[in-house]
Amino acid sequence: MPWVKTRVRLKKVKTKSAERGMSPRNRDAATIFGLLAWVTLVLMMVIPAARAERIKDLAQVGGVRSNPLVGYGLVVGLDGTGDRTSQAPFTVQSLKNLLGELGVNVPANVNPQLKNVAAVAIHADLPAFAKPGQPIDITVSSIGNSTSLRGGSLLMAPLRGADGEVYAIAQGNLVVGGFGAQGRDGSKVSVNVPSVGRIPNGAIVERAVPNAMGEDAGGNITLNLHQADFTTVSRMVDALQARFGNGSAAAVDAVTVVVRAPQDPGSRVMFMAQVENLELNPGSAAAKIVVNARTGTVVIGSNVTVMPAAVTHGSLTVTITESAEVSQPNSFTRGGQAVVVPQSTVTVNQEGNRMFKFEGGTSLDEIVRAVNEVGAAPGDLIAILEALKQAGALRAELEII
Repeated sequence: MPWVKTRVRLKKVKTKSAERGMSPRNRDAATIFGLLAWVTLVLMMVIPAARAERIKDLAQVGGVRSNPLVGYGLVVGLDGTGDRTSQAPFTVQSLKNLLGELGVNVPANVNPQLKNVAAVAIHADLPAFAKPGQPIDITVSSIGNSTSLRGGSLLMAPLRGADGEVYAIAQGNLVVGGFGAQGRDGSKVSVNVPSVGRIPNGAIVERAVPNAMGEDAGGNITLNLHQADFTTVSRMVDALQARFGNGSAAAVDAVTVVVRAPQDPGSRVMFMAQVENLELNPGSAAAKIVVNARTGTVVIGSNVTVMPAAVTHGSLTVTITESAEVSQPNSFTRGGQAVVVPQSTVTVNQEGNRMFKFEGGTSLDEIVRAVNEVGAAPGDLIAILEALKQAGALRAELEII
């Protein structure tokens, strides 16, 4: 590195210019001190700083959230893949009601056989601070027996919130990622899910949701951690007080931090911009092992340790083979009859199992290395972890999902 060489060269020049009035012992001490300073500088350049995260990534502002919306509508223009009216009469009823609102009178005794119309459910998330006139994305799903929504268009449909009020109006052309094809003999091929589609910017917000940005009677703002952790809450309070002064933040529990904020809305926005960009080192996660028993997936946290234990695990395979043999009677036997006699062969095979030992305080790397050496499958690893937990040797929470 040219920069390092330059610093070393300058250090030597300085040492030679100052060594005239120094004793040999002082010169040696100065040389050692210079080398230590240079090594410290190099280590500061090489060793990375502790990982810090923003408050924006660790917590959310209380009261600032999205709201789910749901609606019902009709998709038209399908290429013969719509609802079969004999099994989905609500599609015909919805179409009649829609045509009646548009001034088209359909006789009550007429049930059109539609193949290009499908009844659908519409859902979307209304983001926080969404204002009237802003577009949002929507997802459209068939609720009848339509086989595909590809090429369809959603007619105007209201989207309602949990209070029953209309917050957005949806309409547009669907984008479907899957497709399906079917033959006359009933055979069909389907790729992905063609009965679900999306409409980017397919709804227009008509009503805003009141949002006080977590403001209470005292003018405070509440920050809620995504994951409860006392260490992270304590460090967050320290970071806020170091930036805005003592008493500016207080911890409520392992999730919530209350921050004193300005009353003026404009000043509050500027204040939150500073708060969410503050960095701190979050507390390390608790020692946990998550096991998915259905898929065999095992996730081991970094803080998992194992106390002294010896483990052996082997596989026992039992194979049963069935075969049939024909028993032919003796040719001199009168009235004899050939019969089929079943034959069963049972084979037991036990693989050689090896024992491996965990020392006290074994880390994650050593656990993975030991398991890989014995060639344990995911199912075997799950059995080993459960046995270690029962034996009290596993210093971690074992969660099975």
